[in-house]
Amino acid sequence: MTGKDRLPTILLTVYFLLWLVLAINPYDRMVWLAENTLSVIFIGFLIVTYRKFRFSNTSYVLLFSFLVLHTIGSHYTYTNMPLFAWLQDRFDLSRNHYDRLVHFFFGLAFYFPIYEFGTKKLKLKHWESYLLPFLVIISFKAIYEILEYLAVIATHSSVIGTSFLGMQGDPWDAQKDIMFGITGAAISMVICRLRR
Repeated sequence: MTGKDRLPTILLTVYFLLWLVLAINPYDRMVWLAENTLSVIFIGFLIVTYRKFRFSNTSYVLLFSFLVLHTIGSHYTYTNMPLFAWLQDRFDLSRNHYDRLVHFFFGLAFYFPIYEFGTKKLKLKHWESYLLPFLVIISFKAIYEILEYLAVIATHSSVIGTSFLGMQGDPWDAQKDIMFGITGAAISMVICRLRR
């Protein structure tokens, strides 16, 4: 194993161990399964395509960080994440905002690997190299919110639906989740542009 390959392997190992620990006695097993399905598919995709296209270590660290936040959220069903529940009580907030943090971090973290793929594999240059990742993230956020809603309809369970959707009484929850993802992506786009 070369030094270049060591960090992704370490991150994968640490994530796998954390995932196993958080798989033990989650707040709601069905919600945990629903939340982790896409994560497992995504990690499998990264492993299978690793030799064909390798992201930078920065991208792997960002993806790892997002997956850690997401896995913690799935363990507590997002709405019951203890630190943010404490913040909710401490500052008399209307909801537990942990899901907003993770949606924001999705946009922030995924922008860089999509940008790398666009510039290295698709050979994008100039403004389109910055715009494509931004548009892809907007699309992913919208598709995820639709899939999340369809999963709730398919299960016919209001209990699982409430925990999985994490609306916490906000009818505009999906739109706000998308907005937080877009905000994260916009910040990453500015950072990416300033680095060049």
